[in-house]
Amino acid sequence: MRTDPSSAPRAPVGCTVGLVLPGGGARAAYQVGVLKAVARLFPKAPNPFPVIVGTSAGAVAAAVLATEAWHWQRAVRELEHVWAGFHVEQVFHADLWSMMRAGMHWALSLISGGALLPPPRALFDNTPLRTLLEKNIDWAQLQTSFSRGSLQALAVCATSYTSASSVAFFESQAQYGDWQRQQRIGRRTSLTLDHVMASLAVPLLFPPVQIGEEFYGDGAQRQLWPLSPAIHLGADRLLVIGVRAEQGAGVMPRPKAAVIAPTAGQLFGYMLDTLFTDQIYANVEHIARLNQVVEVAPAALPGMHKIATLMIAPSVDPRMIALRHLQDLPGSLRTLLRVMGARGMSGAQLASFLMFESAFTRELIGLGYRDAMARKDELLAFIGGEELEQTIMVPALHGLFDQGH
Repeated sequence: MRTDPSSAPRAPVGCTVGLVLPGGGARAAYQVGVLKAVARLFPKAPNPFPVIVGTSAGAVAAAVLATEAWHWQRAVRELEHVWAGFHVEQVFHADLWSMMRAGMHWALSLISGGALLPPPRALFDNTPLRTLLEKNIDWAQLQTSFSRGSLQALAVCATSYTSASSVAFFESQAQYGDWQRQQRIGRRTSLTLDHVMASLAVPLLFPPVQIGEEFYGDGAQRQLWPLSPAIHLGADRLLVIGVRAEQGAGVMPRPKAAVIAPTAGQLFGYMLDTLFTDQIYANVEHIARLNQVVEVAPAALPGMHKIATLMIAPSVDPRMIALRHLQDLPGSLRTLLRVMGARGMSGAQLASFLMFESAFTRELIGLGYRDAMARKDELLAFIGGEELEQTIMVPALHGLFDQGH
């Protein structure tokens, strides 16, 4: 007689919660809203995330939360304060002279074949962001978080341009060793601001960062398994805060217009969306498959244990929010977007990653807060360590597994 798998006891899921913050440029303001809701749901609790992993823009929030994990509520308030008051000039130089100088540099380099000027390292100079982070992240406090037992591990992910590997630079309370898999490495080190700047160095937009003998760029580039660093560092439950709405991935067509080829600006926005988000969903799906195997045939994967995932993602397309705030961007940046063909509705996708302006970021913070509070029962159970009825909690994927595809 065959046993109904649904009647069998479920394999347990551990209670160590990891926070995974992927990239997303200005859209990362949404993550701050979700964290604000978590802080409201656990007002008296210590840091609920013993393991924190950040990539690209998510690495900034990860570093702030980890260095101040011993007073976690204050860290969330500080994050909200910074993000709610953001302006593009705090991230990169976008004044008219800076944009003209960058444009002339590109033009002279192209015309002269690099004889007059070498190719520029990047389109934007993000020195202002480094200055801002130097003021707001005290790396010495990371050891305080470890010594007080408020944090187990922090990882910041970057991409090596030498080895073409995704590198998770980490510090931890426990003596975790380095790991190496196909094109992904875990490297124990003393974390600094350089690791964060490397993690968010989006190709072409921001310059690569040298660490040791190698140059590094945005951590999402080779990150085929973005959830793996948190698992390597001991997390059993992963709260993933995404930045894409469920139906928000395509190049937005112009309404009531003839079908035309996407512009360079549209394609660049599409590329950034793919870079920051696609791997997350693929990795969640992969973990769900492994969970099913561990559930029904644990002997097939000796040494493996179940990993629970809960993803919170925007219920409103960030592109539509960006569309309402295009006029808030500096005039020089709006001009650049128009030159690239990223104008009006068709340019909202690219603009949504560059719109470090308070009107946009505040709206995303509010959206993240509302989306998280709408799922407060799930969050309370997931973070609070309750027994879980399911180990895959991403709405967009539920039907896929129910149908056995």
